[in-house]
Formats: sequence, structure tokens, C-alpha cells
Amino acid sequence: MSVSKSLTYTSYLKIDELLGLQQCKSRPEEHDETLFIIIHQTYELWFKQILHEIGKLREDMNAGHTWSAIKTMRRILTIMKTLVGQIDILETMTPLSFNQFRKFLDSSSGFQSVQFREMEILCGLRFPLMKEAHKENMPALTTIKSRMEEQTIWEAFCSYLQQRGHDIVTPERVNEKGIMYEESEHNQKALVHIMHNDPEAALLCELLVDYDEGLQEWRYRHVKMVERTIGTKKGTGGSDGVQYLRNTTHKPIFPDLWAIRAQL
Repeated sequence: MSVSKSLTYTSYLKIDELLGLQQCKSRPEEHDETLFIIIHQTYELWFKQILHEIGKLREDMNAGHTWSAIKTMRRILTIMKTLVGQIDILETMTPLSFNQFRKFLDSSSGFQSVQFREMEILCGLRFPLMKEAHKENMPALTTIKSRMEEQTIWEAFCSYLQQRGHDIVTPERVNEKGIMYEESEHNQKALVHIMHNDPEAALLCELLVDYDEGLQEWRYRHVKMVERTIGTKKGTGGSDGVQYLRNTTHKPIFPDLWAIRAQL
């Protein structure tokens, strides 16, 4: 009769497998490549958790569960602060150190992060590179196309506000370069009313603005980190590098919530 092994910290978290995933490509092995790998693997784990939480957030809002949605948003915001903080660690690596192993990265690039694309898609963003960067990776392309059919955060929020009796119109998906939705004066008027008369929904509005701001902060810190590391060089995947990243900064994903600031 076989005796099953008891569950341990190591077996539950698969620590042995996890610690075997940092495999440097540089020869001879460069010291800072391990840091580079661990940081980006950690990013992917946090992206996975954010996607998991966005799924819960949409469920909460579609069900009209205000305080559960608020709790979920606060967790997402805390994770976003962690993502930004990790850049401080990455910036301890000098440009000289990075260039010692950069050539070994071949065509790999952060542009190929499927999970970050999924996050952008669920935020309502659309642009050709989302599919173009994965045209030779059919599983990734299938995932991206599937995400594009899903409800976005903003669409779920509109549904939530409609359930509370507010005169909010779910926006049409009209753009393929940037945010899908056009700004809505109708919705902005309704949002101003909400901010003055529905404190619970107003708190959720502010948490969405916090998330929008956090995403912009992460993009800004990311572009400055890349700029100080590689300057104006092309990205490893053949992208425009810093110039492309600059084009993604300071672009809100919930423009109606920003537009009403002057009316409050």
C-alpha cells in the first residue's frame, strides 16, 4: 500500500520547478541577466493576477456588487504600485551591464508579452500591433482575438451604473487605434451627477481613475527606464524602442472620467 507524501511549502508552491526557470542565455553568463529574467518573470505573474482580478471586477460590477468591486479594485491598485516599484530594482542595472547580454536576447521583446496585451485589450485599447506582433504564434493570436470579444472594464462599469438607475449609454466600439470609444458628453453629464449624488458609485469612479493613473505611471517609468538603458536604439524585437513607448504614455483609458474634472 503506497503512502502519499504530505503537502509541503516546497511541493505546494513548486519551488524546485520555479527556481529552475531562470536560464541565462549569455555565454559566459553575465551576472545581471538573472535579475533581468526574474524581474520579467515576476511581471508576468503579476499580469496574470491582474487579469484574474479584472475577471472578478467585471463579475462584481455586472452583479451590482459595489463593495466587492471596490475591494477588487483596491487589490489591483496595490499590484500596480508593485509593478512600478519593480522598476526601481531594474534600474540598479547599468546600461553597460545590460549591453553585456542584450545581444543574446535575439528577437525576444517585451512587445511579445501576451498577458500585457490582454490587459490593454480589457482596458478598451486596440491597435494593429496587438495582432501583428503575434501573427506567427497562433495560440497567442487566438487568445488576443478572444479577449477582443470580451466585455471591457468600462463596458462593465457602464452596466453597473445603468443598474443603479443612471442615464449612462454603453459606448460603441468605433476606433481601432487607441481607445475604442469616443468621449461622450452625454455620459460625462451623467457622471457629474453621479459624483454629486451617488457616493458609492463615485468612489468606484475614483478608483478607476486611480487605475488609469497607475497604468500611465507604469508606462512613464517603463519608458524612462528603457531610455536610460538603451537610449534611442531599436528594441530587441525590431520595434522603435523608446519612441514607440513614448507614444503610449499620457493616454487615458477612461477619458470621460478625466474630462469631468473641470466640472466638479
